Amino acid sequence: MKNWLRKNAHVHAIRVAAADLNGQPRGKRIPVRFADKAIEGGTRFPMSVLNLDIWGEDIENSPLVLASGDRDGVLQPTERGFMPMPWLDTPTGLLPIWMFHEDGRPFEGDPRHALSRVVARYAERGLTPVVAVELEFFLIDDSGDELRVPASPRTGKRRAMGEILSLRALDVFDKFFTELYDACEAMDIPADTAISESGIGQFEINLMHQEDALRAADDAWLFKMLLKGLARRHGFAASFMAKPYPDYAGSGLHMHFSVLDKNGSNIFDDGTERGSNHLLHAVDGCMKAMSGSTLVFAPHGNSYDRMVPGAHAPTGICWAYENRTTALRIPSGNHKARRIEHRLSGGDVNPYLTIAAVLGAALNGIEDGSMPPDPVTGNAYDRELPSIPTDWKGAIDAFEASPEVARIFPQQLVQNYVLTKRQEFRYMAETSREEQTELYIDTV
Repeated sequence: MKNWLRKNAHVHAIRVAAADLNGQPRGKRIPVRFADKAIEGGTRFPMSVLNLDIWGEDIENSPLVLASGDRDGVLQPTERGFMPMPWLDTPTGLLPIWMFHEDGRPFEGDPRHALSRVVARYAERGLTPVVAVELEFFLIDDSGDELRVPASPRTGKRRAMGEILSLRALDVFDKFFTELYDACEAMDIPADTAISESGIGQFEINLMHQEDALRAADDAWLFKMLLKGLARRHGFAASFMAKPYPDYAGSGLHMHFSVLDKNGSNIFDDGTERGSNHLLHAVDGCMKAMSGSTLVFAPHGNSYDRMVPGAHAPTGICWAYENRTTALRIPSGNHKARRIEHRLSGGDVNPYLTIAAVLGAALNGIEDGSMPPDPVTGNAYDRELPSIPTDWKGAIDAFEASPEVARIFPQQLVQNYVLTKRQEFRYMAETSREEQTELYIDTV
């Protein structure tokens, strides 16, 4: 880490940042001359800071605030080390951090530790999850009273239509995407294919698969931060809000994963299109945990506007081979790359919690050896299927009571997350749709 600073002597400031339960970066700005202190001794801020609501306010009656004296945690650098922040005018280094107790124990309210805990369960069985994510987002001109597609930098015109896989739509923002890819290279974020999607001003970028689930979550978290910051430099917003436009499909975060054994072999592959029993066990684990985990996959009030039948957001709990109307899809292709695509999450999620929820549920199924119902065929929206909670309050209640969730997340995190979402639910009832949109555009 010190080597990075020496090699980047032009860096004028540093940031240290951790993800809170909503995936918001919380941290500090530190002069470069005092960077050694943050690297060697860590930095400190209250444990309650990782458990704020979407406005950045303390949670009422949280055990982390007054009841505990609002104790400090010690935040240490993650394995990622320093990276540039290309969206800022000042040359700045970002140091990702995560929280520990004074005695070195992980703070169980930290979402990155929640994922680390799941990865450790896999390691105990000699297994390694391989993870990739696809992130959908909107480019939005939010400078007026209504949201609009940003004007073309070339023509000044606005094309208010969905343009699926349109090269023209990508070429309109060529300068922006070129800078985005350059920034990803500088930050070592493995951004792959970009496409235009079905919403107005909507795009998707895939992040390459990683044999390190923590790094995959880091990539997604950092990418969201980068994209939003860089868009503002170009005079518009980039948002992962689940449903900014009522008449168009919302944004998802689709997660692909497989699992390697200690020899590096994919345990989902049996040389056939069906896949192995391990694959089916993982599918069943994901299905059983889906209802209880919905709050992770749809964490905000606006998330449930996306969850409507026929709008590219699955609502029924089912699975299938090569079928994008289902919550779980087994993609076709080379059997050696046999994997599961989990399609439920919105773009507004915390990547650490989402990846932990999916991988933890899959491992529950693998440990239990349980088998799923038969895969569906055709349009899953036309079927009568068990459903996820379709409203925010129902998802909060289901998360709190779920035995599957209790196997995945520590009790402290479950409690903190429920308190957070209940507070947001109460406050959001007092805000207009316009106020909610203004809030979510920049935060999620």
